[in-house]
Amino acid sequence: MTRVFSGIKPTGHVTLGNHLGAMRRWAQVDQHRADSLFCIVDLHALTVDHDPARVRRLSRQAATLLLATGLDPEVCTVYLQSHVDEHTRLSYLLECVATDGEMRRMVQYKEKSVRERERGGSVRLSLLTYPVLMAADILAFGTDEVPVGDDQVQHVELARDVAVRFNQRYGHTFVVPRATRPGVAARVMNLQDPTSKMGKSEDSGPGIVYLLDEPDVVRKKVMRAVTDSGRDVVYDRENRPGVANLLEILAACTDGDPEALAGAYASYGALKKDTAEAVVEVLGPVQARHRELCADPAYVEGVLRDGAAKARAMARPTVDAAYRAIGLLPPVFDTALTA
Repeated sequence: MTRVFSGIKPTGHVTLGNHLGAMRRWAQVDQHRADSLFCIVDLHALTVDHDPARVRRLSRQAATLLLATGLDPEVCTVYLQSHVDEHTRLSYLLECVATDGEMRRMVQYKEKSVRERERGGSVRLSLLTYPVLMAADILAFGTDEVPVGDDQVQHVELARDVAVRFNQRYGHTFVVPRATRPGVAARVMNLQDPTSKMGKSEDSGPGIVYLLDEPDVVRKKVMRAVTDSGRDVVYDRENRPGVANLLEILAACTDGDPEALAGAYASYGALKKDTAEAVVEVLGPVQARHRELCADPAYVEGVLRDGAAKARAMARPTVDAAYRAIGLLPPVFDTALTA
């Protein structure tokens, strides 16, 4: 059976972009068609300055929202990255295979390090090396497919390169994964800046719709969304990014086609109103289930505990094989290996 791995980083409150671009597909499609693991990658949240209490709080919230969107722990595996040691065990081995040049070419490192230098500071070493940890996240489980947005494809390509290099040097150990990308709304954009991704790392802003926003807050944000010059509703992502973003959000919420939807509207106002109501309707069941799960924290904790146990059992054989292949003795010496 195909194995799928994906994760969400607890660096901010989960957004509509996270839901439409990834989480809803995980629940509706991926968990049913494959042996799927969905991970809250909390170790990745430590690559930048952070408040420990906030990371813990957002990790729990992300886990609860994953379950609220429809992930079924009887069907898939949901767990916290830091609860499974195989992630970090494998990461160092892959650092011994990856190169400095590969790390410094990664887009997020280049962008964040430049911004930090301009402020007279320096980024953490973990920001440079975390793509290797991400590769370990993927490779530890024999992952076949990694569903990602456009901005994460580079990380899957690194995992592929590292897997191929390790296999060539030390013998076949890893499955070489591939990235899979959803279509419409794979990358929901900021409502106030439709050329930028609606990212959860930003703490606030009228351009970001959060999964737990109240309906009236959602409506206000969508109705105030930036549009483009002109009055006709046309789907043109390059030249009319504001309207295109609204059409893609509406299409994702209603299982429609953005180009076809454009022809149904004569004004921006009508498009915004329908988009706002569609978003409210999509988020309603998620918020209701989230409230139920928050009232039963023991259930969420049990899911994470059982998920970590399952994930460890799946990853350990591959990681142990990688340790042997690269030349490390097992904890209990096997005379056949020491010869």
